[in-house]
Amino acid sequence: MATVKVFGADWCSMTKRTLSHLKELGVPFDYVDIDNDAEARKWVASQNNGKEKKPTLDIGGTILTEPSNSELDTVLKQQGIQGS
Repeated sequence: MATVKVFGADWCSMTKRTLSHLKELGVPFDYVDIDNDAEARKWVASQNNGKEKKPTLDIGGTILTEPSNSELDTVLKQQGIQGS
């Protein structure tokens, strides 16, 4: 099964929404607070044309930037992480 990695910041409302949604769905994930991880911050910027957009997710190699809950659900289904 694909892994879900969430790169965001504790103070960011969109990061909080995404983490809450994943918890509600019961989807396991790894969370990295980019305010405390310089390498993760660089990776996020490299995925977003130099911008530090939060949250940025890596779901089995599929990169999502600031996804809506429905966009997130679609990729979770495509990756076989969440049912149809």
